[in-house]
Amino acid sequence: MKKSEVPQDDSPLKNIKSNELVYALDDDGKFVSVQSTGWEAKSIVQYENLDVLDQRIQQALNDVKAGKVSPIVYFMELNRMDWQTLAAYMGKWTFLVKRHSKPSVFQSLSAKVLAKYAKTFGITVAELQNFKG
Repeated sequence: MKKSEVPQDDSPLKNIKSNELVYALDDDGKFVSVQSTGWEAKSIVQYENLDVLDQRIQQALNDVKAGKVSPIVYFMELNRMDWQTLAAYMGKWTFLVKRHSKPSVFQSLSAKVLAKYAKTFGITVAELQNFKG
């Protein structure tokens, strides 16, 4: 694609200062880097992904409110993490972090473990412990 043909479409990431770097041919036929604000096809996929993530966050919130899971699940989804990522941040086995998602187990976590979760999620321990949805 030529430099003048690089898409500058609307994007869900348009408010983020970093545009996407793509390569295109200049008038001399050499590859040059060009900033692109968005690409319609890519934007459609990004909007779909954001919708799915929002649905997962809402489901986690509903599950916390219903007492099915601990607040760890909600904050994990809110921070766009999966079990493996959260376990890596916590320095614990994945099965152990999943176990902490049970409300009864969550209630018995030590102050040190709760502090580590709170730090990982960028919240206070009180926010984590008192979160009801």
